[in-house]
Amino acid sequence: MAAITAALVKDLREKSGAGMMDCKKALAETDGDMDAAVDWLRTKGLAAAAKKSGRIAAEGLVGVTVEGNKGAVVEVNSETDFVARNVQFQGFVSTVAKLALQSNGDIEALKTMDFPGSGRTVAEELTHMISTIGENMNIRRVQVVTADGGEVAAYVHGAVADGLGKIGVLVAGKGGDVQGFGKQVAMHVAATNPASLSREDLDPAIVEREKQILTEQARESGKPEEIIAKMIVGRISKFYGEVCLLEQIFVIDGESKVSKAAEAAGTQITAFVRFGLGEGIEKKSEDFAAEVAAAAGV
Repeated sequence: MAAITAALVKDLREKSGAGMMDCKKALAETDGDMDAAVDWLRTKGLAAAAKKSGRIAAEGLVGVTVEGNKGAVVEVNSETDFVARNVQFQGFVSTVAKLALQSNGDIEALKTMDFPGSGRTVAEELTHMISTIGENMNIRRVQVVTADGGEVAAYVHGAVADGLGKIGVLVAGKGGDVQGFGKQVAMHVAATNPASLSREDLDPAIVEREKQILTEQARESGKPEEIIAKMIVGRISKFYGEVCLLEQIFVIDGESKVSKAAEAAGTQITAFVRFGLGEGIEKKSEDFAAEVAAAAGV
């Protein structure tokens, strides 16, 4: 058998655009024959998928599933919203969300799981879909929430099918009507996008950055440092009320803090997670004239 060198793998990767491990496997399967390895990759749909991998995928779906006291949320991206309406794509996201329950939030572990009825792993099934549908796709992130001694409630905003939409929220809680009140809290989270459950959970770096901004703003007003220090205490308290879930005003009644509403409901909210489709992905923007020109081939 021919030696599969790093240089050979590199050459095949550059020639096909496929991933390093796929190239290594292709060369092993074809005894180091470069042309045969390219054909092997094309047969598996890997070369075609790789050519699409550089294209921005910021559309797609967020999938949510709950089973017992555990819930999972995944984001699977595509290039266009049209693909998000594809039944095959929706079925893929729904299945991946269910598999994610056993992933412990590890996206690499999720990708290596067997995709039911396909004889392929989740990652291989995704590659197959990229080749079949013709768009770049990506399993971007996954998170699992467990409610020890409680339940998990879910809410999907902009739902296109059961458990699939543009925003997915899971809320873990115990006591009272978790499914009823918890879903209301999940709707609140979808609307307000809090940074943390409580001030104790808030990233200290976020607080410090806010303090620095507020301090500089106060100094520009010319106030003495001792006055500024007192101002910052009040303004940071207000900041907590804006970004911490339990301190926010509950959108359902518009009056109570979420913590007070939870107390009245007899429910303790212990955790939450919110995925908004395409958050943080730099989307390609073109003006209308450029879009028309591109479509016309000008």
